[in-house]
Amino acid sequence: MDTIIGADAAKLAGLQIDQLQKVRKGHITLEHIEWFNGLLRTERDKLSGVSRSDPRFKLVKTLDILVPADYVHATRLTSFAEAHRSEFYYYDSNLTDQNFSRATTQLKPGQRFKVDVFQIKETVTSENCMVFLHSQKALLVGAQGASIVYEQERKELPKNRGYISFDEKENLWQDADGYHRVPGVGAVSGGGFCFRLGYVEGPWSDYDCLLSFRDAEPAAAGE
Repeated sequence: MDTIIGADAAKLAGLQIDQLQKVRKGHITLEHIEWFNGLLRTERDKLSGVSRSDPRFKLVKTLDILVPADYVHATRLTSFAEAHRSEFYYYDSNLTDQNFSRATTQLKPGQRFKVDVFQIKETVTSENCMVFLHSQKALLVGAQGASIVYEQERKELPKNRGYISFDEKENLWQDADGYHRVPGVGAVSGGGFCFRLGYVEGPWSDYDCLLSFRDAEPAAAGE
């Protein structure tokens, strides 16, 4: 315990020195510090992108999604593969309508969603991820949701990250070895993408991000 306290004290001292230097250079004013110190913890969390429920997940981006007018859940992955498979440097052939038909939330044409992208900050389990998603009241949309994120918002996805679209374990495809597989889109630094499957039974690292779907706020009258 003494070691932890000592490390925290050293880190705090370093931050204080850095803050003082910024004040002297005019990068931060005393008014800025007074304003920040007056914020509630929840307000600071929102500004920093740290989730109130679990600091292991950090909000890095929010996307706007509109389910296409011609969307059909039963054939979505087939039509998506026909339209986009050639764009991926790797596309897992097990991402099929047959394997991923039982999404907890089945999307419907014309629905609007906000998709919060949470980067994982330290190694976590799939159970940790699911607890966090439930705390966010996330809609679990599986492979179909991931396909729409790629189709509409791939340019907005930070590179060198994987974007996971979880579902309940019983709704995920189980491979021949008994592992439950989690769909996701990978974005590499060179601009390429992959449509891949991870493992419920394996860990997730700071390379990975969660796609957390939620209903978009109702449009204002006249929009």
